[in-house]
Amino acid sequence: MNKTVCSVLFSGAIQNRKWAGIFAIVLTFSFGGVAAQAQQPKRVPRIGFQGAAFPSAVTARIEALRQGLRELGYVEGKNIVIEWRFAEGKLDRLDEFAAEFVRLKVDVIVAGAPSSTRAAKKATSTIPIVMAFDNDPVGNGFVASLARPGGNITGLSALHPEISGKQLELLKEIVPRLSHVAVLKSPTLPGHVRVLKEMELAAGALKVKLQYLDVRSPKDIETAFREARKARADAVVVLASPILESARTQVADFAAKSRLPAIYHVPEFVEAGGLMSYGVSFIDLYRRAANYVDKILKGAKPADLPVEQPKKFEFVINLKAAKQIGFTIPPNVLARVDRVIR
Repeated sequence: MNKTVCSVLFSGAIQNRKWAGIFAIVLTFSFGGVAAQAQQPKRVPRIGFQGAAFPSAVTARIEALRQGLRELGYVEGKNIVIEWRFAEGKLDRLDEFAAEFVRLKVDVIVAGAPSSTRAAKKATSTIPIVMAFDNDPVGNGFVASLARPGGNITGLSALHPEISGKQLELLKEIVPRLSHVAVLKSPTLPGHVRVLKEMELAAGALKVKLQYLDVRSPKDIETAFREARKARADAVVVLASPILESARTQVADFAAKSRLPAIYHVPEFVEAGGLMSYGVSFIDLYRRAANYVDKILKGAKPADLPVEQPKKFEFVINLKAAKQIGFTIPPNVLARVDRVIR
């Protein structure tokens, strides 16, 4: 209500009780509306998280994301709501989750894996999508470039070409006569093409033959190790895969029974009884994903937020697993380990 109207009504109120009543009513409706508007609760942002694996397989990563959000002042259930969805290895469910997030009109979708990002991308071109990690964001068509994503997707890249070569080098140090390496992979996952290309280059330099074994479901794991033994493989490399990660204890057990030294990309396999892991710290990537969520909720556009690359790497060895398969880890290798499990 402007000052002129208030002045006129107030003058009338002095001369006429009838106008005084009207004046009171007008004031009540005018300032009462302002008060009601001021008292309206602030909308709580809603985040949709979709992962491809079982939640138990990525517990540490989820806690890292939560920790990152807490450090930025977000308390789940208080000033932020997170809708958690896990496909538990059934990748077709990711499309359902993404469609559900669109119906819920979430503010941001956090994709826990490349397959999750692909499903979210198909579902929406407007809701911001944060990649917790992706092996090749440009190659997979998620962003135009790392510096200028250009669409509604941004986040973190797990691409580091040297990792495949480094894994083979570490196996070579433990198995000096290494000549045949079995590679366990899931054929339908995006990003593996680039990884395998880098691995081929490293294998050529080390004069190592690679044997590719596809794992489409947990029941294929035993078959894969049987094929590796049949071909007289000297060691095994296990590539990133929601299927393999969800069955990490089973994978580690078959590697031990086959007496094959195996290297993995994440320490969860080593904690489950595997021999060793070397790769990007996914815990660090998930924690950093919270920064993107924060910036987007504060008004930043994904198109303007550059995709960040890995900053932290981790090398873990399980000495108990080494003893179980009859291998001794050379001192020069142990000297470079970030964490030893005994």
